[in-house]
Amino acid sequence: MKKTIYHTVLLFAAVATQAVAQQSPLFSKGEKSPNAHHVGNVWLRELHAADSIFNNSIAFATFEADARLDWHTHPGGQILLFTDGVGYYQERGKPKQTFRKGDIVKCLPGVEHWHGGTPTTGVSYLASSPTQKGKTVWLQKVTNEEFYGADTFSVRTTSPEQNIIALSKSKWRWMQEFKTDSLAGLFHEAAVFVHMGGLFSKNQELDVIHNKGIVYKNAEIQETSVRLIDRTAVLLNKIRLTAIVGGNEVVNPFNVTEVYVEQNGDWKLVSLSFTKLLAP
Repeated sequence: MKKTIYHTVLLFAAVATQAVAQQSPLFSKGEKSPNAHHVGNVWLRELHAADSIFNNSIAFATFEADARLDWHTHPGGQILLFTDGVGYYQERGKPKQTFRKGDIVKCLPGVEHWHGGTPTTGVSYLASSPTQKGKTVWLQKVTNEEFYGADTFSVRTTSPEQNIIALSKSKWRWMQEFKTDSLAGLFHEAAVFVHMGGLFSKNQELDVIHNKGIVYKNAEIQETSVRLIDRTAVLLNKIRLTAIVGGNEVVNPFNVTEVYVEQNGDWKLVSLSFTKLLAP
């Protein structure tokens, strides 16, 4: 068994190295999975079904932002190789961990755990499982408090601060998905955007996103705070941003300042500025 898993990991590593060189997806998404044991949109593609010679199954999974599996266990354990994006992994009784492309996780037999995307980023991984000891044992769903964290849980609250946090998360997702119509409705007409490369207006920012001058692949939010001043909200984010600029993928830590004003009952983004951090 150990020898089989060892060769499986070597195979995964070779495939992942080739993918990084090509900067293209390893595999197509496959079929969209019914929401029986997960929340959000998940696609699965079976690459190898276990047989009498090779008893490890291999599958490729793709998660959208906010998607995650229920708590579960694997009687024979499982190996995950993250191939793209940023995702969460958590074992029962332990802190939630963040994993990125190239990271490997070993899920030990019988250990309760869950994994999936983050609130703002999708993730893909290869999963290898020995099947002779039984199939996945599904348990209860991951709660919103477990997924978002006690400090940033915003699904069931209607406080202005949490509404701003939720709106900011939607903004990152719209930027990643090039949804300029949604962004146009959020951006104030007089909004300004401060990048390291200069100062942009609303229309210039939308054009940059639409024409893929900057491709926002992943915005991993590490810290968030909101301050309300009358009808103005100032949101501070510490993020780790993965983007494609000029055809090159770059990863940088930023402090991001977002300023929102309430206008006719809606919050509008009036300023977005990036300050690069010296240390990750």
